[in-house]
Amino acid sequence: MASLPSVAVNSTIKLEHEVGKLSSNSFSNEKEALSILKEGAKIETAAYVPLLQECIDKKSMSEAQMLHTHIVKTGSHQDLFLSTFLINVYAKCGTMEYSRKIFDKMPRRNVVAWTSLLTGYIRNSQPEIAVQVYQELLQAGCCPTNYTLGAVLSACSSLGSVELGEQIHGHGIKYQLVSDTSMGNSLCSFYSKFRSLESAVKVFNVIPEKNVISWTAIMSACADNGDCERGLRFFIDMLLGDAEPNEFTLTSVLSMCCIMQAVDLGEQVHSLCIKLGLESNLPVMNAIMYLYLKCGRVVEARRLFDGVETLTLMTWNGMIAGHAQLMANEKDDVAAHRSGIEALNIFLKLKRSSMKPDLYTFSSVLSICSGLVALDQGEQIHSQTIKTGFLSDVVVGSALVNMYNKCGSIEKASKAFVEMSTRTLISWTSMITGFSQHGRSKEALQLFEDMRLAGVRPNMITFVGVLAACSHAGMVDEALAYFAVMKNEYGIKPITDHYACIIDMFVRLGRLDEAFDFIKRMSFEPNEFIWSNLIAGCRSHGNMELAFYAADRLLELKPKDAETYFLLLNMYVSAGRWNEVSRVRKMMKDEKLGKLKDWSWINIKSRIYSFGADDRSNSQSTQIYELLDQLLDKAKSLGYVSERTSEVIDDEDRENESCSTTYHSEKLAIAFGLINTPEGATIRVVKNISMCKDCHSCVKFFSILTDREIIVRDSKHMHRFINGHCSCGGFGALL
Repeated sequence: MASLPSVAVNSTIKLEHEVGKLSSNSFSNEKEALSILKEGAKIETAAYVPLLQECIDKKSMSEAQMLHTHIVKTGSHQDLFLSTFLINVYAKCGTMEYSRKIFDKMPRRNVVAWTSLLTGYIRNSQPEIAVQVYQELLQAGCCPTNYTLGAVLSACSSLGSVELGEQIHGHGIKYQLVSDTSMGNSLCSFYSKFRSLESAVKVFNVIPEKNVISWTAIMSACADNGDCERGLRFFIDMLLGDAEPNEFTLTSVLSMCCIMQAVDLGEQVHSLCIKLGLESNLPVMNAIMYLYLKCGRVVEARRLFDGVETLTLMTWNGMIAGHAQLMANEKDDVAAHRSGIEALNIFLKLKRSSMKPDLYTFSSVLSICSGLVALDQGEQIHSQTIKTGFLSDVVVGSALVNMYNKCGSIEKASKAFVEMSTRTLISWTSMITGFSQHGRSKEALQLFEDMRLAGVRPNMITFVGVLAACSHAGMVDEALAYFAVMKNEYGIKPITDHYACIIDMFVRLGRLDEAFDFIKRMSFEPNEFIWSNLIAGCRSHGNMELAFYAADRLLELKPKDAETYFLLLNMYVSAGRWNEVSRVRKMMKDEKLGKLKDWSWINIKSRIYSFGADDRSNSQSTQIYELLDQLLDKAKSLGYVSERTSEVIDDEDRENESCSTTYHSEKLAIAFGLINTPEGATIRVVKNISMCKDCHSCVKFFSILTDREIIVRDSKHMHRFINGHCSCGGFGALL
């Protein structure tokens, strides 16, 4: 969420206003002033102003020092305004030691001089010294202004000290400055940064004359603290008042609409932007475009994009990132992949333009490659990041590690991680999770210990990866020990995902009673994933009584996932419990859940090919089915036994007792990949729902027969099949 820059950093505003007045009364041009300066003649103080301003614009220390020398020689350094301006010049040129020397030699100082010095230290990332200067100001008996206190609040923000900021708030009350609009705006932004929304609202409410900055600050505070609904109410209040929104306000409001996916309100804000003449403002236009993309309004977003006369990199990035977000939000997997492909096409157009991608472009495109399991494109992006020098950026590096993990190339992910010059918590967590998902539990746990030794503090997501690694390996003692470490040593309160990992571990091991006991010990209600996992384990291990109990609890949650309902339907059909079958069907109709579609995708030579169950639409269908039948026959000779499932036929009150799983979508995609890739190449497939037990067993044999590594990423797990073994640790047998 973009926030309006704090007024506090502009605390030399009065000084700069005076500069404007003096400059207008000086020489007709800078050349005239410079020629007189070279002659050594004494000139008016105002003549130095445009020349010093030029030093600031050019960040020229040498010219500033030359002018400073002349000022001293002519005795003009005694002028309070000119000395204060010199402090500002050196601060903006990045040499605070010169600013401090000038300040210390000043025969007299006013609050503007103090504030200029203080602001200079903030500008040069020295907030500790800025606070010290403020203390000196108070000790000298000087009364701070609203600009002074605003600047000190910026220093407090940089130092991460809410306590110090509260003291400055107290000084504002003492010096009767809290009613000042700029002071109120600064306090509002300050409290927002420290997640104290109520304090920010209290400060906002006592500002007597609220301006557009005030309104924008409180709206941004609401958005930054996760209360977008409240922020939008403030926006309505603003419109009912006298303040007119600016581009910062509208960008913030559109971002809140985006978070809430309030596209109807977003359209009204779009109309307001047109009315105010701000639709062509680049940040505003990008925010509108991103909103439409996130809410699935691709046509409207494309119309905006195509209507821009001169595209900037920010606009390109917004379009690519928007498609990446749309891809993540799509409920229809086919539509999600179309969004990803469109994003890659936009990236190709960007490359053909005069623009050059930046780190934001690369991180978004790598995220898209992750979703598509488009390893070839991801490797091309990797090469481009090396050529452009963006690989050294920690954001791009982390996105690269994540891409290789999601594409099933754990070795390349590990290599990218090792080669990172700087690692953040996100980098470490991504790599730990990657090892865990690929069934390499020992590496995941060793890397976690390396992270702790490096002094990086894990967060709750890191522990999800750690506990998942223990679950995959059936390391019960280690899992429970890490669970205790997370709570006791790091003070992290367990969330659903942590419990899910422990329960998953017990289910894998067939220790269903312990899994159920752990569920009962949870401090909150289990979610759909936990009950579904327990049901799958109960069915596999024959504990149908517990399975039916878990099914009842799952139905109470009214899950939105069609796959969950079909799991329950098939379980009830297998048991002949027709009353429950009818109940589940009715719930599906009430939730408007249609037929469960089985789709898989494979990426070959930068092109995505999709397959449905029993699909014969591909031009190579004859070859695909012939190869698949051959592989199935050979697999049977190695011991493969085909699983027959009971599947419910939609909208009918009867079941197909022996529905074939022979031509499920992932098998067709794998066969297509075997035909169209070089011998020995890894096959990578994405599936929109979980693999069934038969397909999981079958693909194990395929990996032996073809001597290929086969990766299937389904809706719940990463399955990496090598020589008859799967990285899921045998969980496929429970499906």
